[in-house]
Amino acid sequence: MKFTRRGFVKAALAAAAAPYIVPASALGADGTPAPSQRVTIGMIGVGRQGTLANLRTLLSYDDTQILAVCDVDAWRLENARKMADDYYARKARAGAAKGCAAHKDFRDVLARADIDAVMISTPDHWHVPMAVAAAQAGKDISLEKPITLSIAEGRLLSDTVTRYGRVFRTDSEARSLWFFHKAAELVRNGRIGKLHTIRTGVPRGDVAGGSPAPMPVPEELDYEAWLGPAPEAPYTVDRVHPPRDLGRPGWMRVRDYCEGMITNWGTHINDIAQWGHDTERTGPVEVEARGVYPRDGLWNVLIDFEVAYRFADGVQMIYRMDHPYVRFEGTEGWVQANWDKSGLTGEPESILKSPVLPRETVLPLKSEKRDFIDCVKTRGQTIADAEVGHRTTSLCQLGHIAIQVGRKLRYDPAAERFPDDAEANRLLGRFMRSPWRL
Repeated sequence: MKFTRRGFVKAALAAAAAPYIVPASALGADGTPAPSQRVTIGMIGVGRQGTLANLRTLLSYDDTQILAVCDVDAWRLENARKMADDYYARKARAGAAKGCAAHKDFRDVLARADIDAVMISTPDHWHVPMAVAAAQAGKDISLEKPITLSIAEGRLLSDTVTRYGRVFRTDSEARSLWFFHKAAELVRNGRIGKLHTIRTGVPRGDVAGGSPAPMPVPEELDYEAWLGPAPEAPYTVDRVHPPRDLGRPGWMRVRDYCEGMITNWGTHINDIAQWGHDTERTGPVEVEARGVYPRDGLWNVLIDFEVAYRFADGVQMIYRMDHPYVRFEGTEGWVQANWDKSGLTGEPESILKSPVLPRETVLPLKSEKRDFIDCVKTRGQTIADAEVGHRTTSLCQLGHIAIQVGRKLRYDPAAERFPDDAEANRLLGRFMRSPWRL
């Protein structure tokens, strides 16, 4: 099916919600879950993250069945289809001769009544259009972070997921890492006294560069479909991804498709800041920031930044480019979780050995994909649902907005608006473009 840039999302969002049914998955080997106990999944977007992390993990579960893969790049599509079929053949789980289906159009995946859930691993500019359409089609959703490109998108997504009663998981592994989990539990249970300051960092890595010179579109890529809701732009490899390869894509450094490190790594790290602070369903009341953009080249995301937040309870938060960590500082000590070999540090050291008792706040700990699959079965709430993912992403986006306007901003986290600031408010919905604005 050929996409048309003006009509694709209108059609997708108008799709009728499919009834939830128990799928007739292929029979498994002895000792594996029965067909009625398996969650059937469609993988939408099978590039680097979608294949090497998400597809591989979900294939390994005995209680899931990948029925379809989807991508606008034919090479990636065939690579993922073959990976799924080869895996199930080795496990004697294929059963039906047709194996894993390959679709170029995500709407074909959403139209299938035999698919329970989708894992969306596309470039960021496609996240909300696809996730909203999936919710309306009756599918549960695991969505790669950052889940949105704007705060207005996040509100739309969270409200839609709630309206249609879908299970949603923000696909970040940060809450599954023991050092982040332990740090958040210690802070929530008062081991550092009264929290007053949070410091977070993300790695450097986004750089200037990228050639905007137009190039011929590779024959395997439907570039019009790849652009989707983004502005018209000539194809160049640095705008999209390496052809016939799963290397780091250029789109992660182009603001029409991604906001760069400030949300990319930021939605991992700042999610833990929100979790430990117990503000995962709200946000700050003030934000001030500085940042540096590249002067030349196609790549135009921030290459340096520092953001200062203040929350309603007086807690201050400093977020900057440095290395990936979260540090909580209180009246009786501090703890710092580092995404490296050092793991968890603190002062006094006795804090780190302090057990969390059953009567205290015990935070759940399981892998993000296990959490999603379990909740699809039980219809429970995931550890990082759509509202949590939206608030974490919007925390990062508030810093980016403050950089763009160049001044301290007051923010109302309940209304999700900047009081009496039309310029800043216009940036809340920067990527809410026609034709899919609702």
